[in-house]
Amino acid sequence: MDERIYLDNAATTRVAEEVLQEMLPYFRENYANPSAIYSFAGEAKKAVGIARERAAELIGAKPNEIYFTAGGSESDNWAIRAVAEGLRDKGRHIITSKIEHHAVLHTCGYLEKQGFEVTYLDVDGEGKVSPEVLEKAIRPDTILISVMAANNEIGTIQPVARIGEIARERGVLFHTDAVQAYGHIPLRAEEMHVDLLSASGHKLYGPKGTGILYCRENVRLLPLLHGGAQERGRRAGTLHVPGIVGFGKAAALAGETMQERGARETKLRDYLIDRVLKEIPYTRLNGHRQDRLPGNAHFCFQFIEGESLLILLDQRGVCGSSGSACTSGALDPSHVLLAIGLPHEIAHGSLRLTLSAENTKEELDRTVEALKEIAGRLRDMSPLYADARKA
Repeated sequence: MDERIYLDNAATTRVAEEVLQEMLPYFRENYANPSAIYSFAGEAKKAVGIARERAAELIGAKPNEIYFTAGGSESDNWAIRAVAEGLRDKGRHIITSKIEHHAVLHTCGYLEKQGFEVTYLDVDGEGKVSPEVLEKAIRPDTILISVMAANNEIGTIQPVARIGEIARERGVLFHTDAVQAYGHIPLRAEEMHVDLLSASGHKLYGPKGTGILYCRENVRLLPLLHGGAQERGRRAGTLHVPGIVGFGKAAALAGETMQERGARETKLRDYLIDRVLKEIPYTRLNGHRQDRLPGNAHFCFQFIEGESLLILLDQRGVCGSSGSACTSGALDPSHVLLAIGLPHEIAHGSLRLTLSAENTKEELDRTVEALKEIAGRLRDMSPLYADARKA
């Protein structure tokens, strides 16, 4: 029996059995290159088309608006750089937020070195961007707004529909990093007024190394890779057919199960949050209490170093994280936690627990009991905690 309790599903998820089974034939049986013209390639080409339809259907898009990529980071890079390079004669101003994934922030930083100007919007204490503040930041030379659909660390869901409405009214293209939201909460591209959207397969029980970029019809999308004519000449390279098939199946399953799965995860999430806040003192929840991803619970434990907490949890068989998997091992506290106003000493004691459809109430009970013991043990070694108790 596997005693591991996996609570790091925002980092990656286990590939669903149905997804794996649908992928397998395209490794050894239907292994043809879909770009070939002989009949043997027809099955692979058909499978890619079905996957494209499934990926589009999940957000109410058209299949020809979906481009397959190697993941969310690539999709973010492509969206932002393509707009910047394509519209640089119109303007060189970009708006984003301070709590974006580094795939967005580092791409914006790269563009700043190329002569672009980037406005990094503040967020409130729960991690939300103000649409009113965003609208005031728009200038005549603004060409792109990039705000994530939901934060990968603290789980806060952004008012993307309102942001998209503002962008559309002002004639500015709008990109959203939906890596954590796609397949987990309802997203409709047209209702969000979004022009570009990024998503990743391994966040919704699909394979790693797969992703999509949605690009609205009539929005100019410069090529990411040059070479062959794959992906309508915009992303050269032989298509990763098994991965694309897996992405499509994962998207289809997500659409079928979203409502029931989301309700179950939300109930378990709230149970976990309530127990932790009630039973472990000097603890705070990060992110919006209601407008948050169904499976996300993010805490800060005062007088505790997050790294020590994670190591001791791991020894108990519990897998969690201190934030984004892309910044694991970083000595500095999360840029997201600093952006919502937490001081360094509290931000260092962070713990992100993210649930899947497979987690159980019993697993959460075991996790909370382990957390209580570990927190007490670590705080007993802290002189600051001793002083706080005397106060």
